[in-house]
Amino acid sequence: MKIDIRLLEPEDAETYKKIRLEALLNSPEAFSSSYDEVQDNSLDKYKVTFQSDNVFTFGAFAANELIGVVTLARETAKKAEHRTNISALYVTSYRRGFGTGKKLIRTAVDHARSLEGVEQICLSVIVKSNTAKSLYYALGFVPFGIHKRAVKLGDIYYDEEYMVMFLT
Repeated sequence: MKIDIRLLEPEDAETYKKIRLEALLNSPEAFSSSYDEVQDNSLDKYKVTFQSDNVFTFGAFAANELIGVVTLARETAKKAEHRTNISALYVTSYRRGFGTGKKLIRTAVDHARSLEGVEQICLSVIVKSNTAKSLYYALGFVPFGIHKRAVKLGDIYYDEEYMVMFLT
């Protein structure tokens, strides 16, 4: 299966919103946003984001179908502009196991390396998400802390592990 990865553009907004809502339905504990919050987002919100100078959302396409996404955001505060954050990694369930998540993360890391002055990439992952954690460890991310009860879904709490990759 050939996978093409590219930056999403304003015309991808509707397709992106669909996969984002799918992610929130299928893995609600993995994201800080909820399905209810995101379903009300306008397509214009995504169109604006996709034109940002500091936020980069990459899409993985198989036969022109969006099957995975990840977002890289650069910090904009003067004292933090050496940092970027990876978030919202998701690969549709029927396309997992083919290395798409790894390709998306590698693309985000490569893009971070291309940004002048960027020295590190941070992310967080639900502690019980062993597949995602294994991917991040394999790509060179290291843990630096745990946020206990970071996400609350109904009456269930999930801990988040914070990870970093130093580029310099």
